[in-house]
Amino acid sequence: MKTKWKKWTADYGLFLLVVIGLVAIWEWVVLAGGVPKFILPSPSSIWGSLVENRDLLLGEHLPATLLEVLIGFGFSLAGGLLFGVGMHFSRTLEKILYPFLVISQTIPLIAISPIFILWFGYTIWSKVAVTFLIAFFPIVVSTYDGLKAGGNEYGELLKTMGAGRWMIFKKIQIPMALPSFLSGLKMSVVYSVTGATIGEWLGASEGLGYFSRRMSGNLQADAVFAAILLLSLMGIALFLIISFIEKRLLKNVMRGR
Repeated sequence: MKTKWKKWTADYGLFLLVVIGLVAIWEWVVLAGGVPKFILPSPSSIWGSLVENRDLLLGEHLPATLLEVLIGFGFSLAGGLLFGVGMHFSRTLEKILYPFLVISQTIPLIAISPIFILWFGYTIWSKVAVTFLIAFFPIVVSTYDGLKAGGNEYGELLKTMGAGRWMIFKKIQIPMALPSFLSGLKMSVVYSVTGATIGEWLGASEGLGYFSRRMSGNLQADAVFAAILLLSLMGIALFLIISFIEKRLLKNVMRGR
């Protein structure tokens, strides 16, 4: 236990000290400088707003955003794996799909989101569509690149020994593509939070993005920052969950090999 605590403090202790220092400086600058609350609230004011609106934020808006994130990320994961593996096995599919994937990332989300609202209305699916669009690309690319780069030498060796393409894919390419794929997952799950928030900003009746937009219109900057804090914590929590899965999965793969 002590060893784990020492490792944790060695990894994150300095970061936490810097964060605490920055928060203290922020608090002092706002209070000493007389900065208006509607321009830049102090951390204590943000915390007060979070406590004051806790039932609304934690009971209604946070679950709504989290549901959009999880559904959008789930679709991105399924679609990303399907397209990534498909392009790996089919050169023709790669030539057709890859340019479209790149083009999809050049279109600003703020420009295409209204189209999703026209298609799906102000339902959860317009937010899921935005989330899918932004979170889909990292999974496709990381899956495809990982499979393409993984196990070329070992694959050729197995091929000379009579192994088929499926055997090479299962025994060599999947394990060696896992680090790339899981890195894409960590990027994607964080992007999912961004996508859901953008979707809520443009049209929603609930969610942290909707709440921050409404509070912004009321010049309640402390409430806006409270929503941003919860969004950040959500993204960090999801990232840490994927990181935990990554460590366990890679450890098991290495043991199996």
